[in-house]
Amino acid sequence: MQPSRTFIPILDNISTFCAAFAPFCIAGNLCGATNRLANPAVGLSLPTVIDLYELLFAVPALLLAGAAAGFAGGLFGIGGGFIVVPALIFLLPLLGVVPQEIAHVAVGTSLASIIFTSLRSTQSHARRDAVDFDLLRSWALWVVLGTAVGTLVAGMISSRQLALIFGMGVLGFAVYFLLPARKGEPLFSGLPTGLPRAGIASALGAFSTLLGIGGGTVTTVTMTVCGAPIHRAIGTAAGMGAIIALPSTIGFMVIGFGAEGIGWGSLGYVNLPAAAALIATSVLFAPHGVTAAHHLPAAVLRAFFGLYLAFIGLVMITRF
Repeated sequence: MQPSRTFIPILDNISTFCAAFAPFCIAGNLCGATNRLANPAVGLSLPTVIDLYELLFAVPALLLAGAAAGFAGGLFGIGGGFIVVPALIFLLPLLGVVPQEIAHVAVGTSLASIIFTSLRSTQSHARRDAVDFDLLRSWALWVVLGTAVGTLVAGMISSRQLALIFGMGVLGFAVYFLLPARKGEPLFSGLPTGLPRAGIASALGAFSTLLGIGGGTVTTVTMTVCGAPIHRAIGTAAGMGAIIALPSTIGFMVIGFGAEGIGWGSLGYVNLPAAAALIATSVLFAPHGVTAAHHLPAAVLRAFFGLYLAFIGLVMITRF
């Protein structure tokens, strides 16, 4: 039995639960609180009536960002962090997040949403036998170790520094998407093993954690230059997102424990209402992105996404 087929029923159940549960998370945050209740032990607070009015403006934008992130996740094999983090940077003040903590909460919340976007995209790619589960298993340990390093670094730097790292990383990926796709023979005959694999996987985990992304672009580039077919590389990259995002999300909850000014509904550096809104639409639109990846012209899509990344990178660097 092929590994991808073994995992499909599991991914089916998880994706169905995510799509069904996320709207109730939003409804619970909208209807469940009319006064602020704070628990200093966990740093979780509920909204006031005034907060709920602000949330009504933020929710449609978060739902739209989640849809875009889900579509892009399925299309490019990414977690959608390049779309989610900039949206959160502008919307989190409506949820009471202070400027000094915005970048950390944005990255942590983005990682939380990527868990579900990645699982949904992986499910759809696995149905097309386009996920290398053996690679995911062999890279997982090193990737998780890298996320631990990335989380520790994130806890030691300021929100401005984190935003600058994100902006510069996005600009780097913009260059990759704007350059013509490489054709011809692959640069390497196979994927790295031993110490090179450990180094690349650990760096992937650390870098992706700092940017609040799923590491899909780096995974896709690594696999394609080593001779993997592009669709299999994209499908496997989608699965890498969950491996990166799950431990990273837990890490951002921990390093944000007891922080002040992180907004109502935040558990550490993860804002639960925002994450629920993002997840609600991202899991619905991820399969459409997967379908588009097999039908739309890749060159045009790469160019548009590259221009978007360049714009976002410049905004993040100049704004902070």
